[in-house]
Amino acid sequence: MESFVLEKDILYVGGGNTKNLLALWKEWGLDSILRKAWEEGVILAGLSAGAICWFEQGVTDSYGDGLEPINCLGFLKGSNCPHYDGETERRPAYHKLMETNKLHSGIALDDGVAIHYKEKEIHKIVSSRPNAKAYSVSLEKGITERELHAEYLGSE
Repeated sequence: MESFVLEKDILYVGGGNTKNLLALWKEWGLDSILRKAWEEGVILAGLSAGAICWFEQGVTDSYGDGLEPINCLGFLKGSNCPHYDGETERRPAYHKLMETNKLHSGIALDDGVAIHYKEKEIHKIVSSRPNAKAYSVSLEKGITERELHAEYLGSE
């Protein structure tokens, strides 16, 4: 079950059901409160559903028979696809959803990768796994993946 924790000026959202998380936040007015917190400098963080939620769109397994597009809070432009290397169907589903114009271009993250945004721009990408990566994924003349440099935080 998704949850969130607010500690000092950091709001962390865990993984879970993205659709339920967003529906409840909107019903309770938390989406507006979160936007105001974000605009006032609160750091927003998350994993899986907690990462997808900040973007305009994302790829979710929260409903339907497979991976589906979902509209999110829209604090960050584009779409997000977590578990890019961790679930075999994520990468092809993300590509197909872009090719059928159901998702905008966006960012895909292997498991263990985090992106730090400042002023809506990527500031730094880090990884807890030596070979985990982040990608800018777009539809040009077909799907284009551009690997983004991720700094490995461990020791080799």
